Amino acid sequence: MAWLGSTFWDIMDNRPVIVFDGLCNFCNGAVNFIIRRDPEGVFAFTPMQSDFAQGLIAQQQIKNVGVDTFLLVKEGECYVFSSAALEIARDLTGYWYLFGVFRFLPAVLRDFFYKLFARNRYRLFGKRTSCMVPSRETRGRFVD
Repeated sequence: MAWLGSTFWDIMDNRPVIVFDGLCNFCNGAVNFIIRRDPEGVFAFTPMQSDFAQGLIAQQQIKNVGVDTFLLVKEGECYVFSSAALEIARDLTGYWYLFGVFRFLPAVLRDFFYKLFARNRYRLFGKRTSCMVPSRETRGRFVD
């Protein structure tokens, strides 16, 4: 996995990377939501099902990662579940940073509701048979 380490960060231009479930309709909608509110292209994306994401997870030594795990690697730190969502909201245009007030709730409580939703997202929103194909305009923001 030669693309990890300093080569990885050179390729990504030190951008934060969001790892998401590429088969989940809700997750793909969330990625599109983030893209629309990130006009500067701060974030890069990779589906959980990609080799790149698996290598990144191994590099960051994240334990117990499943397709229901939403994560963000930013400035060498890894955020998972609700903490990842709140950290992303901080950098979006508009008033999304206001969701930061939820940081005062214990992560255990926030993540309980996150995981409850994550377990039911396929049933609520459906599932694709293959990962999304980014548009021409956004292709450069996706890895793998």
